Amino acid sequence: MIAHKLGGLTFFTPEIIESASAQLFNAGISAGFPSPADDFKEQRLSLDEELVKNKEATFYARVSGQSMIDAGLDDNDLLVIDRSLEPANNKIAVCFLDGEFTVKRLRVSNNEVWLQPENPDYPIINITEENNFLIWGIVTNVIKKV
Repeated sequence: MIAHKLGGLTFFTPEIIESASAQLFNAGISAGFPSPADDFKEQRLSLDEELVKNKEATFYARVSGQSMIDAGLDDNDLLVIDRSLEPANNKIAVCFLDGEFTVKRLRVSNNEVWLQPENPDYPIINITEENNFLIWGIVTNVIKKV
C-alpha cells in the first residue's frame, strides 16, 4: 500500500492481490454461550471481495482524533472509503474542508450541508459559500484492532 498523510487523515491506496484470502469458518461464532460445532464448513474469504465493491474508487484512511467516537470510529481505525458512492444525508463521509481532510456525518436539510461530529465535545460545522468544501468519498466499512 502507498500511504499519503493529508490533514488529519492518512490515506492508503489499496493493493489488490488476486490470490490473497484467509480461511473462513462458516459455523457462526457465538457471542453468548459456546455451542458445539462438530460439522462446520471451511471456506476461503477475500477481504477485498467483502469490503471493496469498486476497486478503482476505493481507498483506505486511518482515523486521527476523537470527533467520531460515538459512531464507532476511534483513533487509528482504518476506514474503507468509496469515492464512487453518492453523498446522502446521514452518511459518514470523508470531506475536504478549507485545506484539510475530515471525517464527519453528513446532514443535508433545506439546501444546507452540515458536518456533524459524533462526539458532543466537537462543534457541528455549517458549510457556507465561503468554505472550500468537497465531499471526497463515503465510508463503507471500518477496520478495528482489538
